[in-house]
Amino acid sequence: MPKADLSPDIDSPNDAASAPVLGLPGFAIAGERLRAAHLQKGQAEGRALFAGFLAATACLTAFVTAWAMLESVNVAHVIGWAVAVVLANFVSWREARRARGSRSSWMTIGEAIGLAALWSALPSYAFATQPPQVQVVIGGAMAAMVGAAIALASVPAAAIAWIATITAFFCVSFCLGGPALDPRIALTFILIAGSGAFSVTRLTRWTHARMQAAAAAAAAAEAARSLLAEYERHGVGWLWQLDRENRVVYISSRMTLLLGRSPEQIVGHTLPAVLGGSSVLGRTLLERAPFANLEIELKTSRGTRWISLSGDPIIDSAGQSQGFRGVGQDITEARKSREQLIDLVNKDTLTGLPNRTRVRRLLGEALSSGGADSACAIMFLDLDGFKPVNDTFGHPRGDAVLLGVAKRLVQEVGSCGQVGRMGGDEFAIVIRDATSRDLVESLAARVIEAVAQPFMIDSAEIRIGVSIGCAFGPADGQSVDDLIQKADLALYQAKAKGRGTCCFFDAKMQNEAEDRLKIEHDLKAAIGTGQFRLLYQPLIHAADQSLVGFEALVRWHHPTRGIVSPAAFIPLAEETGTIVELGEWVIEEACRAAACWPEHISVAVNVSAKQLLVPSLPNMIADCLSRHRLSSNRLELEVTESIFLTDSAQALDVLKRLRALGLGIALDDFGTGYSSLGYLNKAVFHKLKIDGSFVRDAAQNRETVAIIQSIVQLARSFRMTVTAEGVETADDFTRMRELGCQQIQGYLFGRPMDFERANELILATQQRLMRA
Repeated sequence: MPKADLSPDIDSPNDAASAPVLGLPGFAIAGERLRAAHLQKGQAEGRALFAGFLAATACLTAFVTAWAMLESVNVAHVIGWAVAVVLANFVSWREARRARGSRSSWMTIGEAIGLAALWSALPSYAFATQPPQVQVVIGGAMAAMVGAAIALASVPAAAIAWIATITAFFCVSFCLGGPALDPRIALTFILIAGSGAFSVTRLTRWTHARMQAAAAAAAAAEAARSLLAEYERHGVGWLWQLDRENRVVYISSRMTLLLGRSPEQIVGHTLPAVLGGSSVLGRTLLERAPFANLEIELKTSRGTRWISLSGDPIIDSAGQSQGFRGVGQDITEARKSREQLIDLVNKDTLTGLPNRTRVRRLLGEALSSGGADSACAIMFLDLDGFKPVNDTFGHPRGDAVLLGVAKRLVQEVGSCGQVGRMGGDEFAIVIRDATSRDLVESLAARVIEAVAQPFMIDSAEIRIGVSIGCAFGPADGQSVDDLIQKADLALYQAKAKGRGTCCFFDAKMQNEAEDRLKIEHDLKAAIGTGQFRLLYQPLIHAADQSLVGFEALVRWHHPTRGIVSPAAFIPLAEETGTIVELGEWVIEEACRAAACWPEHISVAVNVSAKQLLVPSLPNMIADCLSRHRLSSNRLELEVTESIFLTDSAQALDVLKRLRALGLGIALDDFGTGYSSLGYLNKAVFHKLKIDGSFVRDAAQNRETVAIIQSIVQLARSFRMTVTAEGVETADDFTRMRELGCQQIQGYLFGRPMDFERANELILATQQRLMRA
């Protein structure tokens, strides 16, 4: 079966004339050059086609004219003229045949003038002296020669030059003949010449227009063929054409190479069958409508490939479909790149697990695929103790731990669900079938146990844990956002329980979360509306039980909740950043109170680790002391060992600047938190405060007594004062004093009291000293 011509179909010259506009509008310059070349070629071919006719006409009319003039003109002249005409036309005819397709218009015009002049020379010269019957023959022959200009219709200028030359010679002969010529003969010749000139001119113009249209069509077709050939040689795609039965009539060699088959094995078979029996392509072709970017999977000797097809139906003049033609493209690499991009968008780069976006999608699919009686679950996992791993062992080992955690999670979860990484040290598990709560609880227990096993990274043993929060859909939430929020609340609860546990969401958590948001909102407005109060707990000298100062304790008097415990709002203030503003208010009020007390009475204020990360804290305290005319040694700041879990370098820098102002810095709750012995020699702390739990345990536990003795000895070695907190009985007081504690604080000597009650206590103490 022959190959189909994929160049533009040209049914008529008029259609061809529009082809450049419709088909190749972007190639105007190249198209114009091609059109000119094709026009020149067409003109040369037209001239060659009618060269024989023109030569024969010239020779025959010359023979008749010579025969008529033999009796009245020198025979030698007549024979010589006739032979010259025959030879010239023979040479012209032979050259036209040889130069077919490459003859220029100017050459044809010059040749037409020369041949016409040669033929007209003798008849025009002798015309006036000839008898009437010879003049009639000459006139008729010249009229025939005018009509012969039709042979030059492909080159209108040459035809006009031919007629003009013959007419000019006749006019010259008429002028030379003068009165001897019959005007009727001249008029007749002029009419014949004029009619022939007009007809030939119109015909040549019409012929030239058709040739121009044909040249334009040929140029467009050649340009199209060149582009298609270039596309097939260097383009990324390939071409195809089908008949009305969807059988292949043409297909590019690039596609045959891709399929690993010869053209003979493809042409004549339906395209869906050639491409592996694609039902999608078959249905698309049956619709007889244009289609684009239809992706089809192919099984080839080089493995699986993907192609994209686009096509348009071929419609004839009767509106009937005659098949399809279109382009195809191998999109295997582009598809791989697209899949890789999708992987990058949906996968965590470190672990290869689904990322947060993909986890949300998986959870949405699990929610939508479940029925009324089915359940899915989302488990949020947060690694316990992972931050010190990065700080101690470095981020490369931290990444290795994350990879190890991901591997263990995948092993434990198996086919029960899908593991994803939400970011940082947070993971998630989506369980599509969570109808059995026991199975979910069992999985959580296995995960906690698996993560708790030590990780050996570069000969270093690293131990971490994991806390889990879980929510079930649709019971706990019918949307992805709702379930994620509930799982996050459950995780928060698990963290609060001491970590290494799993908590399942319940309605109480939601209520607590909403209540927490309300408290957070109220907390931000409490400072400006005067809802906070300071209470003062006495600090007693152990040797003589004299009052040496107070510890300022903040209390929140909520307008509707009443008194809110510091254990409830202080952590919230630290998380929200309100602690900085609240801390400044506490320091301001404590200094205001101390300014009213005797010089030997000091005031202690608790400072949060978050406050110590504010570089401007020393400047703020210095301004406050100056404003209330308070000596810096009368203000004491108490910090806990939690400061060593934050940016300890910055915190220590702020503490040293505060110490340089003359403030006292006390380490509160010493021995109950994190190891801070390495910071005691930094010349920052002037006092250690022993937590009340040690004071109470010392009554029954000799080991606790030994610990207190060690703390006292340690403080003495650093020249620090030791204060015992939580002293509630006389025995506690006696014991702490005997163990070496210089200062005592507790209910035995007074509960936290307001400013007025503190003033009364100071006054009573002064009166007692005066009586003594």
